[in-house]
Amino acid sequence: MFVDGLLVMQYLEGGPPETADDWRRVADTLRQLHRLTQGWPQRPGWKSSTDLLQVDRGTRIDLTAMPPEGVARCRAAWARLAGRQTCVVHGDANPRNILLSAGRVALIDWDESHVDVPDLDLELPHNAADLDAHAWDIAEQASAAWEAAVCWRDEYAVKRLAQVRAV
Repeated sequence: MFVDGLLVMQYLEGGPPETADDWRRVADTLRQLHRLTQGWPQRPGWKSSTDLLQVDRGTRIDLTAMPPEGVARCRAAWARLAGRQTCVVHGDANPRNILLSAGRVALIDWDESHVDVPDLDLELPHNAADLDAHAWDIAEQASAAWEAAVCWRDEYAVKRLAQVRAV
């Protein structure tokens, strides 16, 4: 299934999640992923959000390219994750990367996956992961900080950084 570095996969039927029930199915699948991958090693060259409390670079992230005030806000959001269990996170669970059918939730486009705190995957529409207000705030801030850092300099990253509270 590999040809000159390209992985060819089977075609999957399905469409994006649309309803609150669809998103709850996605949350259940993500939580299963998180349970099954606790303790896995980090991808070579990648850093977790809490690693970035101490270092400035990891794969696609270069915190030195961001405004210092933005870095401080991101690190404050990630500091709330320190000491938590890590696992594989998909890293980009948006409707374009999820295919639902009657019997399956398929997560595609794994290029943002890495080992981190599962909260980064759980900021889902309709609060599908059923997080309490405190946990939702942590997930929302950490996810916004991560997406700002990983995409820095495009419009989306600037928008996400604006959602991370000032320190």
